[in-house]
Amino acid sequence: MNDNWTEIIIEIPAEKVDEAGAIANMVVPYGIYIEDYSNLEEETLEIAHIDLIDEDLLQKDRTKAWIHLYISPEENPNEAISFLQERLTSCDIINTISTDLCHMEDWLNNWKKYFKPIPVGEKLLIRPIWEEEFENPDNRKVLDLEPGLAFGTGTHETTRLCMELIERYLKEGDKFLDVGCGSGILSIAALLLGAESAIGVDIDALAVKTAIENAENNHVADKFTGICGNLAEEINGKFSVIAANIVADIVILLSRDVPQYMNPDTVYIISGIIDTREDDILSAISDRFEILERREERGWVAMALRLK
Repeated sequence: MNDNWTEIIIEIPAEKVDEAGAIANMVVPYGIYIEDYSNLEEETLEIAHIDLIDEDLLQKDRTKAWIHLYISPEENPNEAISFLQERLTSCDIINTISTDLCHMEDWLNNWKKYFKPIPVGEKLLIRPIWEEEFENPDNRKVLDLEPGLAFGTGTHETTRLCMELIERYLKEGDKFLDVGCGSGILSIAALLLGAESAIGVDIDALAVKTAIENAENNHVADKFTGICGNLAEEINGKFSVIAANIVADIVILLSRDVPQYMNPDTVYIISGIIDTREDDILSAISDRFEILERREERGWVAMALRLK
């Protein structure tokens, strides 16, 4: 049996990486990885005490970015390539698409070289479990992470912004709900920051499995519940903090139902919003929620909300 996967590499201008990444995520359900070196020095200065950058990366072209996605042997890569070319061209994104063959275990490990320990907010340090030697001079709480194929490493702006807001608004003993839990990173962060319990819900069984394993690795499995399914069908009760780090359209749909899980003082944190969709979000939530805080980084927006 052929176990070769097809690697699709999309080269695009660095300034288009977020828009192109959103298009690429439509093609595969199990994640992509992105090479974007346009802010390398700036990011290095922010985390200078961590050995993040090597000489090979410093030689990379800063004007371009590369998106890698992988097509299983059972799928037709030509269909994916046609879709990508059509959508990227319709969005006026200059692109060059190439392909290569690789074994599944190779691509599973490919992206790991780009994921190093990284501080988030004031109290957390995200450590990929394969990085055994790392510095933690600020004595941060260490969140050990094996993302697997699930979304959420803490390196992307959407996840970082969400975690920063969780750190700001979560109180000791809070009950936490994460909708679209991915790797479980937000739930585990909440528990390390003092939450009494956390529930992570995702429609992807692999994501829930990864989240449970990460909770075990961080010794908080007794406080975490991973649920595969739909929020409305699986969840009851009220929560102190609710997070949804998904995409704008899902956040809009979710925000119709989420008030039933909120107390008057519950903080609802939304992220994964490209700035061009912010007005759509505001139109959808303005009648039910007030904005406690808004944060933005490199075109991505996160907000902390409360019921009016």
